[in-house]
Amino acid sequence: MSWVWAIIVGLVLGVLAKAIIPGRQRIPLWLTILCGILGSFLGNAVAGWIGVRHTSGIDWIRHVLQLAGAILVVLAVDGLWSTRRGARSRSTR
Repeated sequence: MSWVWAIIVGLVLGVLAKAIIPGRQRIPLWLTILCGILGSFLGNAVAGWIGVRHTSGIDWIRHVLQLAGAILVVLAVDGLWSTRRGARSRSTR
């Protein structure tokens, strides 16, 4: 069941990250989900490093860090994806 939640959280965080970032990101949905999952792990790691991973109530700081991680990962992957796709389309011409 934890994989199902990871996919759901990845989808939500990835789509939110793509909505927050200005402009159009050309990464496919499956890569958006992976970026959201990686961003979630990154945000959890940062929350643990600064000591706010487990708090009473809703962990707003951890969730904001997860979203920030997803934004960073989507930006990085979109840049790599666009570069790689651009190189492919130029080589086939």
